[in-house]
This record gives sequence, structure tokens and C-alpha cells, in this order.
Amino acid sequence: MTLYETIFARRQVRSYLSTPLDSKTQEDILDFARKAEQLEGQTVQLQIVPADQVSGGQGAPCYLLAFCEPNAAAYANVGFVLQKVDLYVQSMGLGCGWFMSVKPKESNNNFCIALAIGRTEQPMRKGAEEFKRKAPEEICSEQNAVTQAVRLAPSSLNSQPWTLKFEPSKITVEDFGRGVKRIILKNKLNKIDVGIAARHAVIALEKEGASVGSVTAKDGKDFKILISYKQEGTR
Repeated sequence: MTLYETIFARRQVRSYLSTPLDSKTQEDILDFARKAEQLEGQTVQLQIVPADQVSGGQGAPCYLLAFCEPNAAAYANVGFVLQKVDLYVQSMGLGCGWFMSVKPKESNNNFCIALAIGRTEQPMRKGAEEFKRKAPEEICSEQNAVTQAVRLAPSSLNSQPWTLKFEPSKITVEDFGRGVKRIILKNKLNKIDVGIAARHAVIALEKEGASVGSVTAKDGKDFKILISYKQEGTR
């Protein structure tokens, strides 16, 4: 299953088998994660640890921990990188889930969020119809493969705090988190979610034959991620 296909089948896995993952699989996942494209100018540090090295564990045998600077662009970068890992892990037939409650036992102020990884008996979804998401037109007036992929991106509290804007050779994914959910999520998770949505947009663009150039976070009154690309056959 490709990463694009996995977008339409993934789920947040909350139940794991206790079977440990072999070291080769863990090394493969960590290597994939460290090679994932990042937002321009951003860096995330990653490590895989066994369950006995975290608090708030969810029953998974291991966890991918992400560390970054405490700012909006860095949080978005974590979402951008880890969502590619989430899709990769689930494309392998393993379970994966995002958890803010999981934390390294060894305190680190730059810790951001964790992915639980392990075998599971929870089946993948059979298609887009099994997702509970906003109507496509609430995300963007233009409906295409990118819109559909972004619509299915996971988010905290299923808040989907983003909108899409299409311009020639450029897509803008904007933080549209509002109201009580924005307060509950303290902006940090909103930024992670916008990064996740941007990853789905990039994967869909590449599936459509586009060559993706820069992917850049812009902070200001409204936080956004700008994706530049060239469609195949254009100059």
C-alpha cells in the first residue's frame, strides 16, 4: 500500500498487542523518519524508545518521540514529519497513534509529542466513507485530489483547524482553529495539525504528478504553510 492509498485507510490506533517489534523494524522506521522532508529551516529530533522509558503509555511496545524548539513553525514541522511516518507505519500493516499523554520518563523541555507503534488487531478503514470529517466545501471551495486528501488528515479532537487556498503553483494551508477548541488545544496542537494537513497535501500533489518545491511555515496574525510546486509538463 502506498502512502497515498494509506491516507484513505489509516486510523488512530488505541489498542496494541504486547508483541515486541524487532530491532530491524524499529531501525527501519527511525531511518525513514529521519529522512522525511522537513519544513524549510526547521529541524526535529527523533528517537524510538521501548514502553518502559515513557510514562502514560498506551500499551504499544515502542514509541517514536519528537523533540523541537517551542514555537509554531517547529510544532508544524513535527506534524509534517510524523504524519509521513504514521502513514508509512500503517502501510506496513502495523498500528500507529498520536498521543500527547505519552512522555519520556527522562524530562526534556523540548519534547513535543509521541507516536505509539506496534502490532494491532484493529482493522484499517475500508475507504473515505468511514471517516467522520467536515464537508469538503468547509475546507476549500475547490474540490480535487489535494482537498480530499487534506480532508482526511487526522487532528486533535477531530477539529480539522485548517483551510486550503489554491493559486498557480502554490497551495496555502492556513490555521483556521477558532473558539473553544482552539483554547483547549493551546495552539500547539493546532500547529501540529496544520503540519499534518500539509503532509497530506504534498503526498496528493506528488500522486498527481507534481514536483513539490519548498514547503514553508509563515507565522504572523494567521499561521500558514505555503507549498510551492510545478505540475508535470510545465516550466
